[in-house]
Amino acid sequence: MAKVHQSKQSVGLVCIHGAGLHSRIWSGLSEQLNLPVLAIDFPTIPKKQLTLEEYTVYIQQQIQAWEIDKFVIIAHSIGGLLGLKIANMFQDRLVGFVAVGAAVPKKGGSFLSIFPFAKRVFMSLMLRIFGTKPPEAAIRQGLCNDLTNDQTADIINSFSPESIHLYIDNIEFSIPDVRKIYVKLMDDLEFSPLFQDQMIANLAPQSVEKLNTGHLPMLSNPQQLGLIINNFIESIE
Repeated sequence: MAKVHQSKQSVGLVCIHGAGLHSRIWSGLSEQLNLPVLAIDFPTIPKKQLTLEEYTVYIQQQIQAWEIDKFVIIAHSIGGLLGLKIANMFQDRLVGFVAVGAAVPKKGGSFLSIFPFAKRVFMSLMLRIFGTKPPEAAIRQGLCNDLTNDQTADIINSFSPESIHLYIDNIEFSIPDVRKIYVKLMDDLEFSPLFQDQMIANLAPQSVEKLNTGHLPMLSNPQQLGLIINNFIESIE
C-alpha cells in the first residue's frame, strides 16, 4: 500500500516514483516537506502483462482512498507519464504539478516516443529480448552516480522489473492547467540535461529549477529538493 506522511491539512503531495523503484525513496524528502505526503506504490502483483492504464488505475485507487481535498503531483522519471494521466483524472482536485527529472512525451506518445528514432528502436528491441530490469552496472551508473554505497545497494537490490507496457503503451492526456515546475537534474546520467530540455519544452512549465544532482535527488539531496518544492507550494497558495 502507499506510504502516507500526513498531518491535518486540506492540501497534500502525491509522489510518483520512476520505474523499478519503490515508495521508500520519498521518505527523506517527506521529512523536508510542509504538507502531507502520499508516496505511491506500483502494483506488487506479477506485472508482466499490466498495461499502462492498469498502472494508472492502481494509482487512482490510492488517491481516492486518501482523505485530502486538493493535491500537488510530484512525478519522477517515467512517473511523469503516470502523473500526467493522473492529473487528467483528478482535474477537480489538482492544484500543481512538479516534474523531477521526469519523462514528458507529447500527447498520444509513449515513454519510448521521447527518444530519437534510432534509440527508440534499439530500446524496444532490448526490452523485448532482455526484459525491463537493467544490468546492475547500468543501474549503478545511470541511477546511482551520486548516491552513497548503502543507497546504491538498496536501489540495486530492491529494483523491481516493470511491465513492458509501461514503456511502450501510448498515453492520451492534456497538459494540466495548473502551475507547473520542472526540476532539471544537472548531473543526471540517466536523463541528460539536454534530454531534459526536450521534456521541459513538452511540459511548458511556468518555471524551471536546476539541481546539481543525479537521477535520484530525493535520496542524494532531499534538503534542496524539499526547499524547491516548499517554495513552489508557497507560490501557488
